[in-house]
This record gives sequence, C-alpha cells and structure tokens, in this order.
Amino acid sequence: MSKLSKFRMDLTPLRKYPDFRSLWVSGMVSNLGSMITYVAVPFQIKNLTHSYLAVALSAAVEIIPLVIFGLYGGVLADSVDRKKMIWAAEAGAMALSATLFINSQLPQPSLLLIYIVAAAFAAVDGLQRPSMDAILPRLVSHSDLPSASALLSLRMQMAIIVGPAIGGIIISTFSVGTGYAVDVLSFLLSLIFLSRVKNVPPHESADKPSLAGLWLGIRYAFGRQDLLGTYLVDLAAMFFAMPNALFPFWVDQLHAPWALGLLYGAGTVGAFFVTITSGWVKDYRFHGRAIALAAVGWGVAITLSGLVHSIYLVIFCLALAGAADHVSVLFRAAIWNQTIPDEIRGRLAGIQLLSYSIGPLAGQLRAATMASATTLAFSVTSGGIMCIVVVLLLTSWLVKFRKYDVESNEFAIAQRKIRAKRENL
Repeated sequence: MSKLSKFRMDLTPLRKYPDFRSLWVSGMVSNLGSMITYVAVPFQIKNLTHSYLAVALSAAVEIIPLVIFGLYGGVLADSVDRKKMIWAAEAGAMALSATLFINSQLPQPSLLLIYIVAAAFAAVDGLQRPSMDAILPRLVSHSDLPSASALLSLRMQMAIIVGPAIGGIIISTFSVGTGYAVDVLSFLLSLIFLSRVKNVPPHESADKPSLAGLWLGIRYAFGRQDLLGTYLVDLAAMFFAMPNALFPFWVDQLHAPWALGLLYGAGTVGAFFVTITSGWVKDYRFHGRAIALAAVGWGVAITLSGLVHSIYLVIFCLALAGAADHVSVLFRAAIWNQTIPDEIRGRLAGIQLLSYSIGPLAGQLRAATMASATTLAFSVTSGGIMCIVVVLLLTSWLVKFRKYDVESNEFAIAQRKIRAKRENL
C-alpha cells in the first residue's frame, strides 16, 4: 500500500488553504459553464450559416486579442490586486455570456455580434489568466505548489470532460439560449466564491503598467536557461506534433466517423489519469528532465498514432500522448511557481500563456498544410519524429534546463527562503 500511496493525488491544498479552496470551486463552476458556451457558439453559428468556414472563424477571431491582452494581462497582474483582477474579468465574462443570451432571443440573432463576443471572450481570458496563474504562490506554501497545480489541472479536465456533454444535453433538450443562461448563472456562482478569496495586492516594489515593465519580464524569461527550456520544448512538441486539425479527416480514413469526439477527448482522458495519480510529482526533483522525457513521450505516441490503422489504437496512442503532455504541464508549472519572483510573476504568466497557446494553433496549421501536400499519415508520423529530434536537440543545448534540480536550483532556493520568511510572519 505504501508504494501505491505515493501515486495518490495529494488533496492537501484543498483541506489546508480556504482561499485556494474557494478559488478552486469558483473555477470549477465557471469552467463547467464556459464549456457549455464552448459547445453552444459553434452550434448556433452552424444553424445560422450552415458554413464550415463561418464556424472556424469563431475560433480564428480569438488569436489576436489573446496575444495582445495576454501580454497586457501579465503586466497588470504585477501591478494590481490579483484577486480583484480575476473577479473583474469574471464579471466581464458574465456580461459577455448575457449578451449571447440576449442575442439568441432575437428573431434574427446577429452573427457579427457572436464574432465580436468571441473576440471579447479571448481578451477577457487574456486579462484574467496571468493573474489566475500568478495568484497561486500567494495562496499556498512553496512545498504545496506542485499539488495545487495538479488540482487546478483536475478542475479543468473535469470541466472539459463533463461540460460539453452537459451542454449538448441542454442545447438539444431546450435551446442554445438556455445554454447561455446556464453559463451566466455559473459565472454568478463563481463570483460569489471568488468574493471569499482574500485580496492579493501587488508586491511593494511593483511599478505602474508599462511597456518597459513588459520588456523587463521578457528579458528575465529569456535570461534564464531553465525557464527558456520550459517554453521552447513545449513549443517544439506542440508545433511539430499537434494533429487535432486532422481529426475529422482521420476518422473518415479509418471509416469511423462515430469516433470523432473520442479522438478529441482521448488526450484529456490520458491527462486526467496522470492528474489523479500525480502524488509522486511533488517528490521528484529533476523537473527539466521530466519535461524533456514527457515531450519525447508525446512525440513517440503521436508517431505511433500515425503508423497504426485501427481507430482503437489511434485513440489509445492519443491518450498516451495526452498523459505524456500532462506530465510536462505539471513540471513546467512547478518550475514557474517555485522559482519566479512574485514581483514579476504576472508578466511571466503572460509569456507562458502565449507559449502554450500559440504552439498548438501553429501546430494545427503545420499538420493541415503537410497533410494537404503529402498524406495524413505522413503529416502525423513525420511531425512526431521531428518533435522527438528537436526536443532532444534543445535539451542537449539547454544544459541548465536539462540539469534542473528543485533542491539545488539557485532560483528555487531563493524563492523557498523568501516564502518561508513570509509564511512565518
């Protein structure tokens, strides 16, 4: 039993820190509602236009606002109260969902307004997410950060798995408008729980938001080889081996159109398994090595998925890929949370937002372009192989990243001392 217990998910942060518990519940409720809207928006656009391009455009309009407001949100997270920033963004998202509800009740709902709201959602998300990431080290102790990160991952995975199913039932049984209304209610409940979280004011040395402050954060990120490794390895893995854009064509080639949803959900199921067995993460010291091995594992699983010709084996390989990727997610979060000074944590969270958002978007474009020029199988397998090669090259180059040890890393030691002093006050 003792050997198995180290894999058991550590729930200590939920029991030990009331503020973290309120933040976790708030996000759980909000994410469930947001996943309902995630299903409702493309469903409504399809009914209004019957156009594949029109549906795809609802995602495309999010890219630029996410980049701009993600960076600005990172600067704000270091200059304002992070709890208040999260609350304000949540209230803004509730207003946007209410706008979608009102629009859905019109005799002729506006397609343009749906696109505008989708872009505004991306902007609000960009403003909120850096503060959401940066607040964590202020709510839990240094040693509990890996477990807290795993719990936040569990929250999102549960929403991704359950939310769309609930959304589909609500929309098919009632209407799109009902789905939007449920999302509004979820935001209202989320705001109530968020109000119970303590205020998290900026660091005493915080400057006013500025481009100079943003540039300071960028210089810091690129000046640390261990941090740079977390960005570049993940970007390489996602750019070369992100096959999601091929899923609709993949199921057709395998004569299994019924499995499209399973392909999209397989990675999340694999990630969920890693999360619920993540107790060992807090005790493993060599985070850089874990990230590199996980990225190679992702590449191997994607390569194998392109070589097999059974839908069940493809689903299994994608689940393995999702599991490997989530190991990387947990250890990247541990490095970020345990080594970055609080006064620049928000700006670095904005950079991180771009690193794990742009890679998958660019990767899907690469996969689709390669598949159209060659074949789907070649696009998938070659992408997986390139992922492995580039990750190994990056890891051999970034020595400090490869040898990162949370017990001896100078930045981890410094932050451990600072936070221990703060917790003892």
